[in-house]
Amino acid sequence: MQLIDTHAHLYLPEFDVDRDDVVKRAIENNVTKLLMPNIDISSFKPMMECKKRYGKICYPMIGLHPTSVKKDYAEQLAFIEEKALTGEFAGIGEIGIDLYWDKTFIKEQILVFKKQLELSLKHDLPVVVHSRESFKEVFDTLGDFEGTAINGVFHAFTGDFETAEKAILMGFKLGIGGIVTFRNSGLDKVVREAGLENIILETDSPYLAPTPFRGKRNESSYVAIINSKVAEIFNIEPEAAAAVTYANSLELFRLS
Repeated sequence: MQLIDTHAHLYLPEFDVDRDDVVKRAIENNVTKLLMPNIDISSFKPMMECKKRYGKICYPMIGLHPTSVKKDYAEQLAFIEEKALTGEFAGIGEIGIDLYWDKTFIKEQILVFKKQLELSLKHDLPVVVHSRESFKEVFDTLGDFEGTAINGVFHAFTGDFETAEKAILMGFKLGIGGIVTFRNSGLDKVVREAGLENIILETDSPYLAPTPFRGKRNESSYVAIINSKVAEIFNIEPEAAAAVTYANSLELFRLS
């Protein structure tokens, strides 16, 4: 059985004390690839240091997170665009719109989202979309790119089936993480209706740890727990579930 954690912030300070052990546990739990989305200028160096140290398992992405879109967004965006030219990234992410924490820079968030969607087309890379309390705004922005080759994943998907179906019809996968294991989340029903062929697995570590570790630090080895829950939803063996989401992830991110 092989698993891919398609969204992990391994480079964050939460892992400074035991990062080697975290990677070791991931490998021991059949995680063969770990994708790291960027946040902003400050996260780039530690992310690339992880890539250098764990190159056989870690794949970096490049992007400006919507909550990092502030007054200096133009400088941040120029940095992202420059780094994307190196061609060493698996995707453009984490990008999108976040209306949960702060709506001050909503216009700038939309502008930066559009610019990074254009960047994904320029470099022929999938996008990792953050859409917290912003499905309408995200879909409206993606609508401007109808007919293009834009594709990717809706990271940490928590929408209803209607929202899921809309994302899928636009060419996106659903990123399913620890929330699917939460009692009464309702995400299990959405996953079942969406179909295994339309999902990929992620942890968003160190955030959103699955049950029974909810509220504690998340890590990539826990993607095995998420896979077991997905297998339960579809009433199949974990190996069978993993085979599909693994193939989905390889295809989306064009990984060998």
